[in-house]
Amino acid sequence: MASMPVPVTALLLGLALGACGLPLPWSVLSALPLAAILVFTARAQSPRQAAGRLFWAGFGYMGLHLWWLGAFLVDLFRGFVPMGALAGLLFALQGAFLGAMALLATRLTPSATGRVWTLAGGWVLLEWLRMLGPLAFPWPTLGYTLLPTPAIQVADLGGVLLGSVLVALSAAALAHGWLERWGRGWLRPALLAALAWGGALGYGLTRVPGEGPEQPMRVLRVTINGFDRAAGTLPADTLFGLFREPSLKRPPGSVVVWSEGAIELPGGPAPAPGLPVPNFPGPGISGIGGTEFIPTSNGGLTARRFNQVTSLNAQGQVQSANAKARPVPFGETRPFDAVLSPLYGLLERVLGLSLGDIQPAQTLVPLTLNGVQYGTYVCYDSVFPWVARTLASQGAQLLVNPSNDGWYKGWGVEQHFQMGRVRAIETRRWLVRSVNLGVAGSVNDLGQPVQTVDTGDSVQVLDVRPRLLSGTTVFVRVGDGPALALALLMLLYGWQRRARWL
Repeated sequence: MASMPVPVTALLLGLALGACGLPLPWSVLSALPLAAILVFTARAQSPRQAAGRLFWAGFGYMGLHLWWLGAFLVDLFRGFVPMGALAGLLFALQGAFLGAMALLATRLTPSATGRVWTLAGGWVLLEWLRMLGPLAFPWPTLGYTLLPTPAIQVADLGGVLLGSVLVALSAAALAHGWLERWGRGWLRPALLAALAWGGALGYGLTRVPGEGPEQPMRVLRVTINGFDRAAGTLPADTLFGLFREPSLKRPPGSVVVWSEGAIELPGGPAPAPGLPVPNFPGPGISGIGGTEFIPTSNGGLTARRFNQVTSLNAQGQVQSANAKARPVPFGETRPFDAVLSPLYGLLERVLGLSLGDIQPAQTLVPLTLNGVQYGTYVCYDSVFPWVARTLASQGAQLLVNPSNDGWYKGWGVEQHFQMGRVRAIETRRWLVRSVNLGVAGSVNDLGQPVQTVDTGDSVQVLDVRPRLLSGTTVFVRVGDGPALALALLMLLYGWQRRARWL
């Protein structure tokens, strides 16, 4: 019987890993297919072959986990199905990063069992790198697969990447045991992984919700076509009215939260303290988008989009504002514009949309409203742990995430919400979300959804009562340091390993 071609085997293993990702309830099993990928890659006869194997595994992994990107592109190009294949470029890019990591990791390591450890440590380091730079895109991250278990609570010690370390350690231990089965010390790594799991589960099971005063809030889930908004066919006053009516007649002391870009200022200016927003039913927090005109050196004006979130008092005056910390690449920013400008222009003409050049936030501070510090960030910011961490370190008592999930499809909507839940764990703060076509509601400081709504063809309203909390977690103090140190230890162990167990 003919053996299966190597790329096909690698692709199937990657698909198996993708089938154990968010939002699937069995995602905690992700260490099993990852272990198989590590074994298959480590057994390659050369570093080049190892790189090829991990490239195809990564392509399958990303392709299944992010299948909804293809559906989004079909919608973006007005139902032209072949354009969905463009998502394959992203899958190939992510696979190439994994392949490059495998090339380096296997060149450093003389033995197959050593390689599984360098590959596992390198995988975690690569997840960290994918949170940086102009193309930052942290989908997927292994640590999120722990969400169905109490082990995810270790995120307050080292962030979601500490969860990735636990998954990668487990996979490497299984792979090590398989390659060295019945050899000397073959069970020791598995015992180490079991101890790590026992510690993580014990830690998670002993966490209890924090105590603090309640802050009544009203969150909304609206159903607006994101493409109509982006194309400018939905008038700003119509959009404002959709949010205003269900925001009236709130409980005493309630703060209303509107989603990303709920208020549109077509001619600017960008929000600043004191700016009035007529008829806003404050006090509240809202996303504000629009275009401002910036003076140029030759005395002219240039248009620039902005995407901010603001706190507004009962009179509808802006009290404080934050810009979006991480605008979406190729949608809100134009990476490598000097080279790709003609392509961006072509896309704008074909799509009838403007690809923004939004400037990211230079500083992030909690928004103040009636004496409460709100750690407020916009949509895509929620998948970057450093954003919520920065706000919590400056005294934010509650996380607020106005979002627009109208761009996401299928699993993407749920993935975005689930990833955001971990920000509540990392900082030990409640999280409140108002969204367009996503999941609105509240999440407690253990990352557990308390009240949510995610369906309906009309505006949905939830009156939630999150708690205002203080205190500083280990993660807020030291960030990803513990996870990165452990990933480096796995790398070093694999690098120095020879024929015997060290």
